[in-house]
Amino acid sequence: MKNLRKTLCPITVIFLLIFIDQAVKFLAASRLKGQADYPLLPGILEFSYLENTGAAFSSFMGKKGFLITLTTFAMLFLILKYLQIPETGNRRFLPMKTAFLLIVGGGIGNLIDRIFNGYVVDFIYFVPIDFPKFNIADCYVCIGMAIFAYLCFFYYKDDELDFLFSLKFFQR
Repeated sequence: MKNLRKTLCPITVIFLLIFIDQAVKFLAASRLKGQADYPLLPGILEFSYLENTGAAFSSFMGKKGFLITLTTFAMLFLILKYLQIPETGNRRFLPMKTAFLLIVGGGIGNLIDRIFNGYVVDFIYFVPIDFPKFNIADCYVCIGMAIFAYLCFFYYKDDELDFLFSLKFFQR
């Protein structure tokens, strides 16, 4: 029962993250596509529909096959590394697991868009800094990466991160 819970919990979290991302993108597409920008906080935050055929900051525009392949391999690699996170008696590696789940959930959310639509739906826009439009999945990835970076630099000791640099993918 404990092993089943250890397996089902991360899968459930990833599915929940993807569901939220896809539901919000569906709402954005159905309510914002072809409409004027919707100021949530005038002059600060707007909802503005964009079909992004590229990656971060619209890089690799129109390179759908490359982006699908890259994202698929990156997600598989992260899932394999997730499986290598040490199982300790305490909850020391729970933050690392959380970071990985956020990154994978966001990556798969955008991968689904790319595969089925040929583009990623972006709709959140920060007006004052003219930051590129982004979506919920992008937030997951950025938050996950920020947590991961913090943990690597300030939380874990170097030897606790050895699993990240191991090329043995199926060790436990």
